[in-house]
Amino acid sequence: MTRFIPLLFVFLWSTGFVGAKFGLPYAEPYTFLCVRMILTCAILLPFVLILKKRWPKNIALSAHVAFSGFLIHVGYLGGVFTAIAMGMPAGLVALIAGLQPLLTAIAAYPVLGERIRTKQWIGLVLGIFGVVMVLSEKLTLNASDLFAGFDAAAVGFAFGAVVMITASSLYQKKYCTEMPLMSGTFIQYAAAAILYTILAFSLETMQVQWTGEFLFALFWLIFVPSFGAISLLMWMIKQGEASKVASMFYLVPAVTAVEAFLLFDETLGLIAIAGMGVVSLAVWLTVKA
Repeated sequence: MTRFIPLLFVFLWSTGFVGAKFGLPYAEPYTFLCVRMILTCAILLPFVLILKKRWPKNIALSAHVAFSGFLIHVGYLGGVFTAIAMGMPAGLVALIAGLQPLLTAIAAYPVLGERIRTKQWIGLVLGIFGVVMVLSEKLTLNASDLFAGFDAAAVGFAFGAVVMITASSLYQKKYCTEMPLMSGTFIQYAAAAILYTILAFSLETMQVQWTGEFLFALFWLIFVPSFGAISLLMWMIKQGEASKVASMFYLVPAVTAVEAFLLFDETLGLIAIAGMGVVSLAVWLTVKA
């Protein structure tokens, strides 16, 4: 059964882009994420206490866990939500996020000492090519229209998000392998909630339109990506090499494209469908090697 965990993770993680698209029209990004993190902590803490889950064994480990939470929940999510809020298409954000496995593979050797085999490099390159194929229909090759609807700052936030989640994966593997899953996850969300509260009060109006769509997006993001996907990600990082875990992210843009087709009636052409096959092959090569 454990071999299906990466596939389940891909599906749960991909819905985060859809949830952001649903909810961001009704709240500013840091305010949205502030509410999400606070509610996530409020739901998770009783389970930690009732089930008497153990906490990190010392302050040093707790600090490492909190910092890894900053990297993934503030650096990555904050960058993704801000880029989408600034008008960048969710598909383009997903495409840029698809570069994360290559960055992880490049950094895994000097940081963790993980050697990347030739087949894995082939898989990583194929993965980028497949991601571009899947989302090519969402992009324009006309340079004058490439940034229509958003500016360079949005691109910067999207690329910053990729760097942050790469750093989080490597940091988690290097310093947090002894992290108790449930209590450690709570510490990560609590650290993110504190920082998002400061950012929202400092930079935003804190106004929220409590519509049905916003509430649906909010609770979907809490229970599906926040609880489900993040827990699976932490488990996979703890069990496997960082570069292999990162290869799973290549599937996210393809799955996001399918979800966008089903939910928003976005057409999938033959090139996009072929790209999904290339992405699947890339993941197989990287993990199998």
